[in-house]
Amino acid sequence: MEQDDIALFPSEQRVSIWTRISHPRYAIHRYIALALMSFMGFGNYFVYDIPGALQSKITEDMNLTSTAEFASLYSLYSWPNVIISLFGGFLIDRVFGKRLGAVFFASIVFGGQFVVALGALFNRFWLMQVGRFIFGLGGENLAVTGNTYAVSWFKGKELNMVFGFQLSFSRVGSTANFLITGRLYEALNKSVTGYKCLGIVLLIGTGICLFSLTSSIILGLLDKRAEKLLKRDELKSDEVIKITDIKHFSLKFWLITFICISYYVCIFPFVSLGTVFFMQKYEMSFNQADSIDGAAYLISAIASPLIGILIDFTGRNLIWVFVAVLITLASHLIFAFTLLNPWIPMVLLGLGYSVLACALWPMVSLVIPEHQLGTAYGAMQSIQNLGLAIVPLVAGFLIDFKGYIVLETFFLFCLCICILCTIVLFMNDSANEGLLNMSKKQRAERDLHKTEAEPSLESETTPNEQN
Repeated sequence: MEQDDIALFPSEQRVSIWTRISHPRYAIHRYIALALMSFMGFGNYFVYDIPGALQSKITEDMNLTSTAEFASLYSLYSWPNVIISLFGGFLIDRVFGKRLGAVFFASIVFGGQFVVALGALFNRFWLMQVGRFIFGLGGENLAVTGNTYAVSWFKGKELNMVFGFQLSFSRVGSTANFLITGRLYEALNKSVTGYKCLGIVLLIGTGICLFSLTSSIILGLLDKRAEKLLKRDELKSDEVIKITDIKHFSLKFWLITFICISYYVCIFPFVSLGTVFFMQKYEMSFNQADSIDGAAYLISAIASPLIGILIDFTGRNLIWVFVAVLITLASHLIFAFTLLNPWIPMVLLGLGYSVLACALWPMVSLVIPEHQLGTAYGAMQSIQNLGLAIVPLVAGFLIDFKGYIVLETFFLFCLCICILCTIVLFMNDSANEGLLNMSKKQRAERDLHKTEAEPSLESETTPNEQN
């Protein structure tokens, strides 16, 4: 049983179910907050890959002439986040706080997707591009607030599981997009054709973003109440957060970041261009290709909570990261050089992605103080988006002029860099306490010793404070 759930007095063993549901001290209430965190990111992930699910339809209805032009819908999402995610994380730490920040960025996501839909309805591709740019201003920063919320509510408890569950639910959004959006277009196309049909489908995505915005508001109210009941204000650091703090982040943090970017550029760009890849290489229909392209997200949606629980139980995050990269490497090798049933490498891709996300993102909270987490996650996603802005353009060029085999070779090269960074991080961590690769038992013992040391430190500083 977790420390927060252990009764301080014998009578607390008989607290009502309503108290357990309504008080943030208990696990049930934390899981309600977790559900709202997941709903908050659902719309963002649903609409992020709508272009991927409708690639051939967008190309046809908007009269696009190249894959690179289509890929700009992803690059324009990522380019602003090269800078905005960094400052967005700082704003979350220093100015907005996570509650107002979540509502603000969820509103931008909603507004950006609405502009994308208008661009399709009026047959203006440039307006769709503007909308994706606006959408990008909010999307990644909304993810930063989600990470900050997760650490705030679950640090020292089920954090790996929580990141796994958040990933799972966000990927439910992505999977639902791939399973529903193409079929919805086909159904509406019987009565409304061309770009107007496309615009209506995109407006439905806007409605889902509104649902996520509402969830962020409710979560903010719940968090404000929890802060009062748990007296979190008394535990907050008095240190002033500056954007220049980033230059003091440890080598471990930067290695985690480089693992993140070199891995993610082999996932999202592949999925965004995957529908046409499956249609060409495996001679599939549009709906078949769309379904299998979303399979990686479906697998991660199912597997992530279970993998998160497993990592919480075992610890050893770094070993899990290494396993994830090897699984993904095997997946891309199969795609590149074999004609095996594509479900096999796609399942591997989904499993590898789930393992890495559950193991990697919680490690940031082990190397960065909590009051700087927004800035740290923002910096991490800023650099990640630099890769996700450049790689879709590179991928589009390679497909148009070199073919998919060269693109897969590029992905394999990126994964080799990821393996190298993981090995260096393992060596650095082993030489410095080995915190990132500790077992669950070792971390518990370390936390216990740290807690026992704090009272003695306080007693040593008390005379000076009185003077």
